[in-house]
Amino acid sequence: MPVTIPSISLIRQGGLDRIGGADQGFARSLGFPRNSRDHGPFPDITARHGIMASSAPSRPLAVIFGAPDPVLNADQKAFYRDANPLGLILFKRNCESPDQVRRLCDDFRNAVGRADAPILIDFEGGEHQRMEPPVWPAFPAPAAFGRLYAKDALAGLRATRLNGAAIGTLLRQHGVNVDCAPLADVPVAGADPVIGERAFGSDPEVVTVLARAFMDGMASVGVTPIIKHIPGHGRALVDSHKDRPFVDTDLSELDRTDFLPFARLSRTAPWAMVAHVVYTGVDAKNPATISKDAVQMLIRDRIGFDGVLISDCIYMESLGGTLAERAAAVQGAGVDIVLSSHGDVDEWTPIAASVKPLTDAAASRLARPLPPAGAMLDVAGTLEEITGLLALA
Repeated sequence: MPVTIPSISLIRQGGLDRIGGADQGFARSLGFPRNSRDHGPFPDITARHGIMASSAPSRPLAVIFGAPDPVLNADQKAFYRDANPLGLILFKRNCESPDQVRRLCDDFRNAVGRADAPILIDFEGGEHQRMEPPVWPAFPAPAAFGRLYAKDALAGLRATRLNGAAIGTLLRQHGVNVDCAPLADVPVAGADPVIGERAFGSDPEVVTVLARAFMDGMASVGVTPIIKHIPGHGRALVDSHKDRPFVDTDLSELDRTDFLPFARLSRTAPWAMVAHVVYTGVDAKNPATISKDAVQMLIRDRIGFDGVLISDCIYMESLGGTLAERAAAVQGAGVDIVLSSHGDVDEWTPIAASVKPLTDAAASRLARPLPPAGAMLDVAGTLEEITGLLALA
């Protein structure tokens, strides 16, 4: 018979003090707090990228660029060397084989002269994993873990944590050290389906604990997770890749729903990706990524997130103006890092000219220490266990 634990509302309201024995030990091993004031053992896992040792003028530019192909050409390497962007993000177009991905990561890091430069990827599972089958194993969509949790909470928590650790292991084996996952979005009925199966579910409390379990698993093998899309994309009626979403729900209601997972995770999540969504209760026209009020008053103050903030991609149609103007607006709003996922040297050059080096505050956040990584997992064997657990649903 599946073992269950008390309602997640107990964790929200009073922690695990009333859960005894093995249930409490297992739940605490996943990073749950003993009580509502104790945010548990989840470490501050923001990687040190050799940033603080340098003076501000020589720090990396506060931008993550993409690359158009699986291999960097001479012009691209020269651009990265001269511009010194903070990091690189990989997409399907960049991932053909394990050896090729490792070479690409090495070539970028050699170009910028930082052996631990952040290399990001979108690897959520389901339809959103840029290292795709059949070359790489298929991982379940996050919603599958939410369905398992509804049937068997302990099995759902274990499977989610294992999933984070298995994905982290696979990424680390290829030289990728930052994953743009998990989603902490809470989709609502009638919203655009862009979130859909990418979310752990529609209950903000369940989303919180499963996102935390995923983060804990990923951190345990030395890969940095990014929660997204702060302060929440689940209520958006249009896809921000294609249009500008507006959310006019009262902020007090959002505190109880969309914002809740991000607020609960704010003291432990190292990075968060900001949504290109307008929250009219704070700023009537500007998406959060380019809104000083949304960044400071909503994300930093109201939600309480003090980690690294990275924008969603500036190529998305929710933003207006040139790419250079978008990048400058993101940084001007107080977002630590600009994400520019596409293009080539001709488009990167004006973006680089518009972006400043990392601020003191951003450099300090990036320099928070990363605990030693634990042993990596057997990915195939772990996926077998995850598949068996998901069968319980």
